[in-house]
Parts: sequence; C-alpha cells; structure tokens
Amino acid sequence: MAGSTIWFSLLLAAASARPATALWPWPHYIQSSDQRYAILPKNFDFQYHDGSAAQPGCSVLDQAFQRYRHLIFNTASDSLTARTGKQHMAEKNTLIVFVVTPGCNQLPSLESVENYTLTINDEQCFLLSETVWGALRGLETFSQLIWRSADGTFFINKTDIVDFPRFPHRGLLLDSSRHYLPLSSILDTLDVMAYNKFNVFHWHLVDDPSFPYESISFPELSRKGSYNPATHIYTVQDVKEVIEYARLRGIRVVPEFDTPGHTLSWGAGVPGLLTPCYSGSEPSGTFGPVNPILNSTYEFMSTFFLEISTVFPDFYLHLGGDEVDFSCWKSNPDVQAFMKKKGFGEDFKQLESFYIQKLLNIISLYGKGYMVWQEVFDNKVKLQSDTIIHVWREETPETYSKELELITQAGFRVLLSAPWYLNRITYGPDWKEVYLVEPLAFDGSPEQKARVIGGEACMWGEYVDNTNLVPRLWPRAGAIAERLWSNHRVTDLEFAFKRLTKFRCELVRRGVQAQPLGVGYCEQEFEQT
Repeated sequence: MAGSTIWFSLLLAAASARPATALWPWPHYIQSSDQRYAILPKNFDFQYHDGSAAQPGCSVLDQAFQRYRHLIFNTASDSLTARTGKQHMAEKNTLIVFVVTPGCNQLPSLESVENYTLTINDEQCFLLSETVWGALRGLETFSQLIWRSADGTFFINKTDIVDFPRFPHRGLLLDSSRHYLPLSSILDTLDVMAYNKFNVFHWHLVDDPSFPYESISFPELSRKGSYNPATHIYTVQDVKEVIEYARLRGIRVVPEFDTPGHTLSWGAGVPGLLTPCYSGSEPSGTFGPVNPILNSTYEFMSTFFLEISTVFPDFYLHLGGDEVDFSCWKSNPDVQAFMKKKGFGEDFKQLESFYIQKLLNIISLYGKGYMVWQEVFDNKVKLQSDTIIHVWREETPETYSKELELITQAGFRVLLSAPWYLNRITYGPDWKEVYLVEPLAFDGSPEQKARVIGGEACMWGEYVDNTNLVPRLWPRAGAIAERLWSNHRVTDLEFAFKRLTKFRCELVRRGVQAQPLGVGYCEQEFEQT
C-alpha cells in the first residue's frame, strides 16, 4: 500500500510540472519533465512502425491520423512554422505507431484491449499498443500533450505514459425518441466521446413518444410512429453510418428497444401488439404495454429482433424491461383470465417475467447477448449467466450500492448509471458530485467487484434536444469518463478542476460548445475549428 501511495504522489508531482497540459482522463502512469521539443506542423507526420501488423491501408488508423493532424494543427500557419524553425531547438517531427495485432476491419467489443504506452524522449516519439483500439486512445493522449506557446510554437514535453482503462464498458446513452436528434448531432457526439475515451454508444432509439427507427421488416412502425416519417427517422443507411463512424473511433453501438413498457409509439404500426385497456367492462380506447398473452406478439418479436440482430453487429442488445405500468393489464379481462390459467394470481410481476423470459429466449436463438434494466433481475426472471444488468434507479447511494451487491452476488455482470443521469441539472458545479462516485463502493468480495464492468452516463430527452444537448453533456460527461478510465485514487477535486477546465477549453478549440465550469474565459474561444 505504501508503494502505491508514493506512486500516486509522483503522478501529482509530474502533473504540476506540466502546467500547459490538460490530460483528460488522467493516465494510470505518467512521468513528465520540463524538457520540451518543438513540433513543426509543416513537417510533422504519423508513421507506422516497420513490421507492424497495422500497415497503411488500415482504415481505423489512417483516418485517425488525418483527424488528429487536423485537431492538433488546425490553427498553424506557415509564418509560425518558419519562425519555429529558426530556434534550432530539439524537434519531434514523427510519431511512430506500432500495433501488435491486426484489427483494422474488425469491430470493437467488450473484450477489446485498449492499453497503450507513449514515449517521448531524445531518442524517439513512439506509441505502442496491442490493438488499434489502444492506439486510438494513445493518439488522443498524444494530441492533448501538445501545447502552444504565446508566439504560436507547438511543443511537446519529454513524457512516458503507460495507460489502460479501469473498466471495459464506458458508455453514454442518448435518447432519440422523446426528441429526435439529427444524424449530424449523433456523429458529433461520437467525436467528443472519443476525446473522452468513452467506448460505448448506448442508443435509446425508440420509446413512447416516437419510433424513429426505419424498420425493413415493419416499415409502418416509423411511418406511423415517428414524429415525421420524412424528416425524423433514421434510415438503414443512417444506422450503418453511425456504426461505422463509431467503429473508426473505437466505439461500440449498443441499440436499445425497450419492451414491454415504453412502447406506445409501436402500436399504430403493428395493430394488436399493445394491450387494450378497459374501463369497467368496456375497452377505453387506450392502450398499455405489449400484450404478453398472444402468440402473435412473439411472432412479431421474433421477426423484428432478427432484423435488429442483423442490422446492429455488436454482440449485445439492450432489451430494456423497466417501468412497466401494470394498470392496463389489470383492467383487461383476457389478461386476467390468462393470469388465472397460468396460476399467477394477482402478481403481475410474474406476467412481466413470463414475457421477458420468452423474449430473452428469442434473442438467444440469434446468438446475441443482452443487457436489461435492473427490474428484470429484481423480478427474478431466469437469466443466462452472461446477461448484463443495468442499475439505473435514481435513489440513494446506499440503495444502488445494495443493488450492485445483490446482482454481483448472484453471479451477474453489472453496469452502473443510477448516479449519472446528466439530464438532471442543478445550479453550480454539479460535475463534482458525479465525479466522486465510486462504482465499487459496496460490500462484496473481489470476485463480485470484478463483475462490475463499468457504467454509463445517461442523457434522457424529455427536456433535451439538438439545441441544448452539447453544453449539457460536455464537459460534465467527462467527469464520468475519468471515473471509468482512471485509477480509483484519482479523486482530488482541485486537481480535477484544473485539468477539466483546460480540457473544456480544448473542446471549445475543437469546435465543441462545452459549457464553462465557472467564471473565466478560454483563449481557445477565438481559435475554433
């Protein structure tokens, strides 16, 4: 333990020696000095290491090189380059990238390795990673290490970094049902996720208000369930673009189609799918959750999720299962008769479990894994051992900590979102509260805590659309990104504030309308892309 404490003290000492650097999230190991090297934008280049498995033609890295060259040097001019060249100081004109294993045409997964080492010294400027995904994380760190003096000269300091994520699942949820988010907004969000080393885009595509996903098998779902079937939908091509755009940034796309609740927008496109509600002995004309008693329901789900399993290549689908309102089921005489026949009595959680179990069996047939909200576990649905349970209930830390304990004790892997609902806002620096959350602060064995695979920041869309999404997300979501990436001892708020403030200014320079953390200004306000 003493060794670990000393190690972390060295990290803080190194940080204080690097006032111009805004590293976010903070690496697991960094050693830096005041020795610096000039970088000439006109001459600088990224190069593959001889013999590397990732050769030119690797789409992931080729495009990353282009992106980062623009992000780093977009404000450079020939006159600044020429003036820098007259200083006769040590220069670094090439970052050599070495990737051990190929993966240029693959998709990132939960098991993807993101480790990297970065070395800048007199002999070399070198990025080493086992995979292209680690190389992407190292390129982001490299871009943040480069700083610019008052006269416009670009520098990088002598630095050694060994870095890796603390958790393999570091996600961000966007809700595109309550307010439709334009495709460009989603792509821009993926860019900023990569800057923060997030690696999962949880796409909450559809919900009660609208169904913007254009289904191949059931086109009436979006024609009748979207806000506008011409302007407020995501086509097959849109979805493919999101998946590829995310892949090139090392980000997985996990879609969520939440059932049996949150499905009112499905009803018009698939007649008979939703449960008719009754007022006394007569139908009221309103509808509730998916009707769990009809064979046609499961026939529809089989066809629909076969399509989803084909369109979205990630191993996991998020199947929801939360907040089912039982009042409509209770009012329906056919549902009541079915309950009696099955021996469920008045326990509608058993009926929900019956539906969820049949749906999970369907998904398993397609070779997919699934994530579900915590109610599915709480209601004792029989789950496969590789199910991921998503803890969301916004209660007290004691409540969600107990939930984490129970889920991991039962042998399931778990994600945490309960304290990270960023659609909730308060006056002042509310990033600090989410920053100090410790995902492993619950009673449990080391084996249990190993089953916590990460968490997600959630941006629900009741009061968020394209007009306020960016400033509400950034840099607040970055606080969660660091909690999921960095060492658990990186909790000093003053240290975090200084770095996050600088990182926010770097986001502004990159064209991201990130909100301020307090009083002040960014010089980068006048240098945006």
